[in-house]
This record gives sequence, C-alpha cells and structure tokens, in this order.
Amino acid sequence: MKYTFQTSTCRENTNAEKYVLREKLFGTNEVMPLWVADMDIDTPDFVLDAVRKRLEHQIVGYEELPQSAFLAQIEWMKKEHGVEFALEEMLYSHSVVASMNVAIEAFTEKGDKVIVQTPVYPPFFHSVIEHERELLKNPLKLRDDGTYTFDIEDLKSKINEKTKLLLLCSPHNPVGRVWRREELEQILELCVKHNIVVFSDEIHSDLVYAPNVHIPFASLSADARDITVTAIGIGKSFNMAGFAISSVAIQNKILRENFLKVYNRTHFANGSTLSHVAFEAAYRDGKEWLEELKIHLYKNFYMLDELCKKYPHYIKLTPIEGTYLAWLDCRGLGFGDRELRDFFIHKAGLGLSAGISFGREGSGFMRLNFAISSDKMLEVIKKLDEALLLKCRQ
Repeated sequence: MKYTFQTSTCRENTNAEKYVLREKLFGTNEVMPLWVADMDIDTPDFVLDAVRKRLEHQIVGYEELPQSAFLAQIEWMKKEHGVEFALEEMLYSHSVVASMNVAIEAFTEKGDKVIVQTPVYPPFFHSVIEHERELLKNPLKLRDDGTYTFDIEDLKSKINEKTKLLLLCSPHNPVGRVWRREELEQILELCVKHNIVVFSDEIHSDLVYAPNVHIPFASLSADARDITVTAIGIGKSFNMAGFAISSVAIQNKILRENFLKVYNRTHFANGSTLSHVAFEAAYRDGKEWLEELKIHLYKNFYMLDELCKKYPHYIKLTPIEGTYLAWLDCRGLGFGDRELRDFFIHKAGLGLSAGISFGREGSGFMRLNFAISSDKMLEVIKKLDEALLLKCRQ
C-alpha cells in the first residue's frame, strides 16, 4: 500500500474549525474533537502538489472554472457511479448547504412543505425553517437489527398539494445507510406522483464500503432525471472542505433555469483559482488514494465495533454502509441527552456530535467521526474503553 494513514499532521494551533471551537462547544479544549465531518487525515499529496504548481504563476486573480475540471468530475461519476451528466448540466457551488438553500428558494414558496427524513444532518431542517417553509418530518424507521429504512406509509399519509420538495441524504448522515434501489424507487414513485422535486445530497457517495453500492437518485430512470437536483463534490471524499468547492447537476432544463434564477441572484460566481486546480486533481488522480482510505476507515470502524461489543448493555454501534460517521446507540447508559454529552466530554475526553441535534429521533445517540489516523483511533478506543470500564464499576 502506498498510503498507510497511521499518522496525520497536527491541526492544533491552526484555524481548524473542529479544534478552535472546542471551548465554545464543549466547555474545554481538553477533548479529542470527533464532531464536524472533516478528516484528521492529510489531504492527498497529488492535490497539494497541483496547488503548489499553480502557485508558481505569479498572479492569482479571477478565473473561470475550467471545463476540464467539470469533465474530470463527469468522467468520475460515470465510471464510479454509473450516472452520466452533461457539461451544460453542471454548476459550481461553494457547498452542498448553499446549494440546498438555493433549491428551497427556487422550488418552493413560503408556507410550502419540504420533506426531511430525521435523524438527519441539522442544516436540512434549519434551512427549511429559515426560509419560512413548513417542515414535513418523515422519520426513518429504526429496525430491530439497528439499521434504518424509509417509512413510506408515514410519508404517504403526510404529503399534500403543498408538498413541493424532498431533501434526500444519500448516503445518509448520520445513520450510515447506503440506500438500496428498491428503497429509492419507493421515494421516486411518490415524488413523481405528487410532482415533488428531489434535492439529493450525495456528498458522501464515494465513501461506501463493499458490498454496498451507491445509486445516484438521478440514475434511477428518466422520471428521476426530470425531478432531481444532485449535489456532489470532493470535500468529504478527499478531505478538501477548506477548498470550498462542490457542484450541482440538474438535468431537467426547466428545473435548471428555475434554480439559476436564484443562483445568479445570489452571485455564486466561480470560486477560487486554487479550488479549481484542487478539484480537478482529486477527480483525475484520486482513485488509488480513495480506495486505500476506505480500507483504513473501515479498520477504524471495526476497532470501534469491537469495543462496543465489550459493553453491549451500554452502547450498540449502528451497522455502517457508507460515510465515516459512526452512529452510537447509547440509550443503555441510562443518561438524558445532557448527561450523555457530559459523559463523553468529561469521562472519555471526547468531543462528539450529540444525537439530539439531528432531530428528536436522535435522542440517546451520539455521532463519532472516525476519519482519523490509526494512532488517533487507538487513543479514542483507549479513552472510551476506560470511561465505559469506570461506568461498569460504579
């Protein structure tokens, strides 16, 4: 293996969000930050080398996003995920959340209903509320084996003529599901029937563990292509969130024109010169690095799973199919949500995302970002093991 991921560059004393916000979020800097979804793993060398080469030119000014960058992404999506986008269907965005907000404004009016499937990444429901749209919650069903699926009957019972948009998280953050074709087709059938646009957040699509396969929502059928806005990018896959670049693919011309009315009014422009270079390098040269990264990530997850199996009466680890975000069922600890958060901060020295922040269905759960080096993962396991052992002895 060319990449080992055993160690990573120290991010202390930098402006890294996950570190500088520890005092604000956890009341102390003495926690390992495992909350926000970026990696404590070095950004790939081929990306940084491409950026260094661009900096040999003495001017970094306004630049158009080159067609070659989008073409590299289009080729990647075709090879890796079996979906074909055309160049004219692609738009630059600095983030998936920004794209989501444009979609909410473009495809709904104040008072319209927008579907979210909780527990889910908090900007899904925050964005809806901030735009004065009505939040239609369609909670995922928690099955006996600890996995989740869509609750189609609940969704059918709640849709009406005011329901205009569904925000789909695929693969799902935080529960780690990679949706099966038959599950997505159930969603598609309802959305086509009721003329509902689907905003499909597929930012984690490259982080899927075999034998699971990511199926882009737009690839399901011609009907799916006509109602889907697909958000994709390199931020999660290659640990490049700091480059602030992603993309939106909209194959239906009318949807694209409506999206562009809001998009252009917001003035997204073309992003930064260095982001363009990094984006293209990741899609052009990233296959080997990504495959080795996924092996490493799953090893980290396996370590966490083995630890949780030592304390099954306290913590159950939700099976994972995609993402690098572990969803911990901590209800066995018998804590309220505030106590649970305090346990991880003060007993384990770990700064996690509280499950309740993903919706009330996340009560009693915690989300742990395991996209860290092997050395750091061993430290996490040690800290959590000691805290749980102490709990056992009390």
